[in-house]
Amino acid sequence: MFQWFYRICISIMEHAYVWMDARIDRPVDSELLGIPIDEDFGKMSRRQLCNHAEFRFGMNPDDLWNLQSTSKIRLACQLARNMRDGK
Repeated sequence: MFQWFYRICISIMEHAYVWMDARIDRPVDSELLGIPIDEDFGKMSRRQLCNHAEFRFGMNPDDLWNLQSTSKIRLACQLARNMRDGK
């Protein structure tokens, strides 16, 4: 019943997070959870990373950028499984 309200609140919070996150100076990530990260990826912004993945996987511009965070994680898990299984 209140799903529309929850979705609007989450959307507002996501936009605020992205806005604030873009203003934080971050160190270059060379490793995440024990996995080496290529230098070019370590230096990319959220937007640049989304653009790269959209291009790499043949998506339309902003397809990935416009997904909610959980949907992005779900998509990444499915793509990883597909690559592992040779799909």
